[in-house]
Amino acid sequence: MKKFITILNAIELLEKIAGGKRVEGVLFKDENTGAITFKAYNRKSKKRWRDRVIRYLEHGWVKESKERIKVYESIPKIVGTARVIGALDREIEEAKSALMVSEIIDRV
Repeated sequence: MKKFITILNAIELLEKIAGGKRVEGVLFKDENTGAITFKAYNRKSKKRWRDRVIRYLEHGWVKESKERIKVYESIPKIVGTARVIGALDREIEEAKSALMVSEIIDRV
């Protein structure tokens, strides 16, 4: 028994298969012709907006995403609490100045 399958957008589908990719879709019986038909899903990859680095700090970084300003700090415990607090204060001041400079440059 032979079955013929009609493929919609056959050229694009064959190019993807020849390239070694899988093609997801739906296999159905066409109401008008009665033939079995394959229709590939039109899937698009998600486009992710990457974070923009404003400044790298001594123990971290300051980044800007689409919705947030991110500050990351990672200081080793071995330096002691007093030095950690001093480093945090120093780097937060540097992060604030970097944000101001970035804002000024973006407006110009």
